[in-house]
Amino acid sequence: MSSKTLLHSLFRYNSWADDGLLALLAGIESDVSEEQFGTILETINHAHVVDKIFASNVQKQKHGFRDTGTSSTPTLAELSKAITETDQWYLRYVEQLEPEALAEPIPFTFTSGAPGEMSREEMLAHVITHGGYHRGEVGRIVTQLSKPTSPDTFTGYLHQAEPVRRA
Repeated sequence: MSSKTLLHSLFRYNSWADDGLLALLAGIESDVSEEQFGTILETINHAHVVDKIFASNVQKQKHGFRDTGTSSTPTLAELSKAITETDQWYLRYVEQLEPEALAEPIPFTFTSGAPGEMSREEMLAHVITHGGYHRGEVGRIVTQLSKPTSPDTFTGYLHQAEPVRRA
């Protein structure tokens, strides 16, 4: 399997996991305290902002963020729309990306102002792992609230998306 094929599969998984989490949150929003739900929204907003920052980085564009959060936290509806759009952007981006472009080192600037450099492939891998980390963080909060969590494993995604793998 090529890196590009793997990345495309991981971004499909990422979109599936985000959709599941967002649907779960929509279903429990009224059952959770405003403070607890605010923490959840801040966490997924942070993950989304980082996704946007790295979408700019992989394109060698300035992102304009000075922090990995926002001054006010969007609503769940606003975040759901933005996350879905960003997930779809990444899917299209990885699909059209030339395999040789993955190894290209790209200099960028962290929100702190510090310089950095990563290959495009490393940046894309960071987006996947960073998002998974924060979905897990939200899952832990949800579990502590005695609420069910959404499925969020790559194997679960693969077996749902390609049931023949279970045969």
